[in-house]
Amino acid sequence: MTGTALVTNDATGLGILAAILGFVFYTNSSAHPFWQKFYRYIPALLLCYFLPSLLNTFGVIDGEKSQLYFVASRYLLPACLVLLILSVDLKAIMGLGPKAVIMFLTGTLGIVIGGPIALLVVSAFDPSLTAEQGPDAVWRGMTTLAGSWIGGGANQAAMKEVYEVGGNIFSVMVTVDVLVANVWMAVLLFMASKAKEIDAKTGADTRAIETLKAKVEQYHAENARIASTRDLMLMVAVGFGVTGLAHLAADFLGPWFTVNYPWTEDYSLTSKFFWLVVLVTTIGLALSFSPVRHLEAAGASKVASAFLYVLVATIGLHMDVSKVLDTPIYFLVGITWMLVHAGFMLLVAKLIRAPLFYMAVGSQANVGGAASAPVVAAAFHPALAPVGVLLAVFGYALGTYMAWLCGQILQIVG
Repeated sequence: MTGTALVTNDATGLGILAAILGFVFYTNSSAHPFWQKFYRYIPALLLCYFLPSLLNTFGVIDGEKSQLYFVASRYLLPACLVLLILSVDLKAIMGLGPKAVIMFLTGTLGIVIGGPIALLVVSAFDPSLTAEQGPDAVWRGMTTLAGSWIGGGANQAAMKEVYEVGGNIFSVMVTVDVLVANVWMAVLLFMASKAKEIDAKTGADTRAIETLKAKVEQYHAENARIASTRDLMLMVAVGFGVTGLAHLAADFLGPWFTVNYPWTEDYSLTSKFFWLVVLVTTIGLALSFSPVRHLEAAGASKVASAFLYVLVATIGLHMDVSKVLDTPIYFLVGITWMLVHAGFMLLVAKLIRAPLFYMAVGSQANVGGAASAPVVAAAFHPALAPVGVLLAVFGYALGTYMAWLCGQILQIVG
């Protein structure tokens, strides 16, 4: 984009982004046949990235000069992570049985090692993938995919900052993320429709799932409530209170490591943003063992999602869609990566005779996150949708740590 942007006031820009998000979500829930058919092929999340990118591409808003992303990533993102992680129930996750947890962690491992494997394989055919070492290095862009495919959009944005990912490679990886992940989700939904046949062939024991259905239905019947003003203000207090505390600690830890242990820069320990994300994740996990976790019954994760989609839209402002189709090789990287993940999941599921439900939801909880894991879970039974959320939120907690680890391996390969 060249020249002066049409809109230079960030308040006006925020209003435009809010209107875009409102339009996407309003039409996505519309009963009109046109919109139902439209969103059957075009994911709503892709529009939340893509439409704001048009504002940047055609000179309506200059994403580089706007401070909207900075504000969203430093204030809304940490608050979002806290509210999402509040609902982690480690006891309930363990109650799903070892096979469910094994399948989820297998999916995480498949993402962590799948990225470096994909980069090694595809770079053997196209060495240019490892030639760039600046902000737009391929390995840097892949760290954001790891964040998204282990946790979600918040972890993706966190990796973008931690590894200082350039706007060009990030814009490509965002599209790779959405398209590859949605194709895999379609495969899982198809497999879900054949669950009984597949489980019968593998000899999987599905009795625990039937018990789980009853427990999930009972929990939500007893705990779900409509959020009151008190609930909402407590969410604001917890989300932004922890964010403020984490900023205070990060402002000390980043410079302290820079002065005393400068060699830790290679491990992101000198980055204030790294400490910000790690601290809010850790505090969020600690609060999940306290009464504060009951805010989820009033919809803490929904408030977090609202923050997240504002962040997603501001990220879109940094995209230049004209460059996305210039490099189809990146889609091959994404597909190879997903095949490694899928291969690990299917192999382990067969070895331990895990029900297809555990494999599908464990995979989608990693790759799709809380937005789509319940969709896959509900394909087995509507009462199981919260299980998808439960595992996906566990993914948010792991996402920061494991995506950072994947980034360290990618840095060696790239």
